[in-house]
Amino acid sequence: MEPLNTPKTRPIRPELRSGTNGGEHHHAAGSGEGFSGEPGGNLRQEPPRHDGKLSAPGGTMQDPRAVSLWGRDSSGGWCSDGRTIGLSCSRGSSERPRFDLKIDANGYAWWYIDGFSDDQERAVSVIMFIGSVFSPYYAWSGRRHPHEYCCVNVATYGPGGQFTMTERRQHETKLHEDFLQIGRSSIKRTNQGLEIHIDEWAGLPRPGRVRGKITLDIPAITSVAIALTNDGAHQWRPFAPRCRIQVELNNAHWQGEGYFDANFGTRMLEDDFDFWTWGRFAGSQGTYCIYDAKLCQNTEFNSAFLTKGDGQFSLVDAPEAKQFDPTFWRVPQETRADSDSQPKRILPMLDAPFYSRNLVRTFLHGEQVVGVHEALDLTRLRRNFVKTMLAMRIWRSPMARAQVHQPN
Repeated sequence: MEPLNTPKTRPIRPELRSGTNGGEHHHAAGSGEGFSGEPGGNLRQEPPRHDGKLSAPGGTMQDPRAVSLWGRDSSGGWCSDGRTIGLSCSRGSSERPRFDLKIDANGYAWWYIDGFSDDQERAVSVIMFIGSVFSPYYAWSGRRHPHEYCCVNVATYGPGGQFTMTERRQHETKLHEDFLQIGRSSIKRTNQGLEIHIDEWAGLPRPGRVRGKITLDIPAITSVAIALTNDGAHQWRPFAPRCRIQVELNNAHWQGEGYFDANFGTRMLEDDFDFWTWGRFAGSQGTYCIYDAKLCQNTEFNSAFLTKGDGQFSLVDAPEAKQFDPTFWRVPQETRADSDSQPKRILPMLDAPFYSRNLVRTFLHGEQVVGVHEALDLTRLRRNFVKTMLAMRIWRSPMARAQVHQPN
């Protein structure tokens, strides 16, 4: 049986066109770049298709607006910068995630899992990086060797919550099409979904071992792949916005709503983004995924779609953005909410100088929904003092420390 069944759609590359607002690294229409889909090959850019439509099975053409980014420009067209949500063939992952990637200089890849318990009192997040984008050590090294900066970040939230972030070198990692191991922790694709084994050490304020297993039951994956910049240098791949998660870490055992995605890039985030917010909210109709980003030079990116358990997705309108409870570090907090409602944080998760994650309750299209929300301030991440603070939160294995290049 083929693991992780997918909707019966033909994978193609998203259309990329130049923006109308000016801004980041623009290419002329028809000359944008996407990601190579070579299995096990390099993460690099190559010219995508530019026919402006999405091919369906049997050769019929779908209306590209059916999967467009939401919002209209002044001319009445869809999405002022011309980008669309396409069906993925990036990274050889049109039918399933792959982990056997070769990342070039300045590049990165990360796989992200989160989940919250059915009673909304506990949550977990796991990120496995090749070319750790938040690593000061990767930045100080000049980002020439991404595979020397692989990282596992595990955080548990609720009673007894702990935080771990450990970097390791290339020889301490194993990459396979269906399997990625960094140190003693690993992620593996199975017939039912994903199996993540964790064996890490947490730092303050609750130091100690974090050990156990996380399982994702994924009935289907989406075919959605979204280029976050006009030239395709950054791509978001929401594999499974809706799935079930089972967590057995230390003495905590629970199950609830799960989520799985990946991001791939060929430039550092700070080169192209100033700020973004992202959220995934589970409701009776499916899971809403909402992504709002402010790029350098005053350009913006916005997307909103609804995905169901069978992997099918559809465009939705996103209501207005509303601010909610501020964090200790005052990273701006806002997400989408119906005009007559107000979003509210119901479980604090992560509060850092440049990054926050929370379990949030909001209302979308008349329905109360709950999900994980994050805000990322890249203008702060550019500052050296923030990188220095990060260095105190990231543990590097003894062999990895030998490769650290201190800032000039």
